[in-house]
Amino acid sequence: MHITITPLRVLHRFLAFAGAALLIGQPALAQARRFSADDLPRIVRLSDPQLSPDGKSVAVVIGRANLVDNRWDGQLTLIDVATKASRVLTVDRRGVGSLRWAPDGRALAFLANDSAGRAQVHVMAMGGGDARQVTAHKTTITHLAWRPDGAALAYAAADDEPERTGEARFEDAFEVGNNSFLDRVARRPTHIWMVTLADAVARRVTSGPQSIPVGLPPSGPPSQLNWSPDGTSIIFQQAATAATGDTDSSRLASVEVATGTVRALLPGATRQSGPRLSPDGRSVAFVSPRGGIAAQQSRVMVADLAGGAARDAAPDLDVDVELVGWLADGQSLLLSGTDGTHGGLWVARGGKATRLDLGDLDPVTAAVQGSGIVFTATTADRPPELFVMPTIKARPAVLTKVQTATDGLTLGRQETITWASDGYTADGVLTYPPDYKPGTKLPLVLYIHGGPVAASRQSFSTSAHILAAQGWLVLEPNYRGSNNRGHVFQEAIIRDAAAGPGRDIMAGVASLDQRGLIDRSRMAVSGWSYGGMMTSWLIGNYPDAWAAAVAGAPVTDILDQYTTADNNRARAGQYGPSPFVGDNMASYAKQSPIQFAWRAKAPTLIMADVGDWRVTIPQAYKLYRALSDNNVPVTFVAYPVPGHSPADPIRARDVWRRWVDWLKPRLAPAAAR
Repeated sequence: MHITITPLRVLHRFLAFAGAALLIGQPALAQARRFSADDLPRIVRLSDPQLSPDGKSVAVVIGRANLVDNRWDGQLTLIDVATKASRVLTVDRRGVGSLRWAPDGRALAFLANDSAGRAQVHVMAMGGGDARQVTAHKTTITHLAWRPDGAALAYAAADDEPERTGEARFEDAFEVGNNSFLDRVARRPTHIWMVTLADAVARRVTSGPQSIPVGLPPSGPPSQLNWSPDGTSIIFQQAATAATGDTDSSRLASVEVATGTVRALLPGATRQSGPRLSPDGRSVAFVSPRGGIAAQQSRVMVADLAGGAARDAAPDLDVDVELVGWLADGQSLLLSGTDGTHGGLWVARGGKATRLDLGDLDPVTAAVQGSGIVFTATTADRPPELFVMPTIKARPAVLTKVQTATDGLTLGRQETITWASDGYTADGVLTYPPDYKPGTKLPLVLYIHGGPVAASRQSFSTSAHILAAQGWLVLEPNYRGSNNRGHVFQEAIIRDAAAGPGRDIMAGVASLDQRGLIDRSRMAVSGWSYGGMMTSWLIGNYPDAWAAAVAGAPVTDILDQYTTADNNRARAGQYGPSPFVGDNMASYAKQSPIQFAWRAKAPTLIMADVGDWRVTIPQAYKLYRALSDNNVPVTFVAYPVPGHSPADPIRARDVWRRWVDWLKPRLAPAAAR
């Protein structure tokens, strides 16, 4: 079983670790012992760890920056649990991922790109030899799963476009649905196929307009396929259409492989996602939002396939959880989530959840196999390493020591702070400069996480360390809507997208001021995505507070977010009913930062991708026009790439160079400006 712990839901972590870790800069002699851009290319990516069925080996993708070709290159690596010795299994293969052990552990399947750049299924025998490509699908493959007998694999891929000749080549108009305005062709449904290894022959299993949802980054990994123990059926997640805004229609389904007959698995109108079939095939666990609204807390439900109502796997656990998978006993589930400013893993059994003792480790990704757990985790002063627990009672054992970027460097310390706001208790992570001296008032930089269903945690945050290395205090606030302080706190953002969260953030700033920590004449606010939205809100609603601002991929008009983004209507539950029904337009305007941008005074840097499907770039243009028309110093930088933030090493480096360079002169002492 495999899951990635909310890299899709936790956008601030995507930027704070994945994005900032790409930075490369010039030597800074004055701060040679601090975390700097020079160290960032050495941060290694660990992804998709999978424990072998016998528990003796872990397969993982280890990625390193390739600055010559401006990409990340991943190598499939095998690590011996007992000796910690590692062996590289693939060299010069692009797009390696989605690792899956054969049921008997004698082979490993994975996805890797073919010569046309399409992900295909490859299988490598553990006894030796190179991997064999077993599919030649016309479109990119997004899922794979071994049949229990190990003789075949199921996989999923989007339907290919029909071939057109002559004048028909130009008959390319398409019907628009609940999709991003950036789509240039109709999205084709994603369906299940099966390939037998003996002859590499593939055949279609499902068809029709319904589709397996394939989330665009940063939505997280696709839902996996679940074979029944007898190999006759597959349980999966199915949406009404392939449109990205129709994911709220996702329900669990089962397909009979021999006939292709699909049936709904469970009743109910609430979104069902991420199914995991129990080892005995009698029960299915899945994720469902409390109350069915996107902004609300996710819970893991369990349903017996023989019938009966689904039940909450951990009704007393007030944590927004993700489902990792079943343990070998078929009665226990491994869950992950955030509690306060710390990530955690829980075992749910019999309706009770028990938190595992991970010490000071903050888990990033996790997977289960049998009774064992493998996961990546950070500490406050070290990027992710790989850990294994042979049983849930074992202490985590480190398997890798690939991270050397922080060796010999002095990092600022972190602490969790809490404060009161509107009857809630909010929290955040405060990072001090490496040379902090008590009693000194310092500039403050807010780094606000995205989501909003996310949270800043006490973990290795390259963003916080980069900013703190400049001599600034860095506060990463968890405002209402964050998923770290229970469902009441998380739901408080519904129909209050910015004003309430803004008060929470400003209350956090006030708490630092009361402690005598900050110089209020030198404060900056910054963030990406929802963090960019809160930046835009705060400069308009608290215009005299800020010396500078950085707004990355900012949501400035939630009407645009509803009408043009990839998740469009699926996000309406957070903002309120459709703005085009009744007088709801007024509510949308009230929650939109652009309505207050004319008040802003802070010099602002805006950054966005031109091909951002999650927060469409016209919203950044609106903020730019509003600030420039009101004579506020503003620079708008657009990156000519798709995606929610630059993912390649060079452009991601540029993002953070500009971020720091924009703030540095504006947070300098008055005499130095």
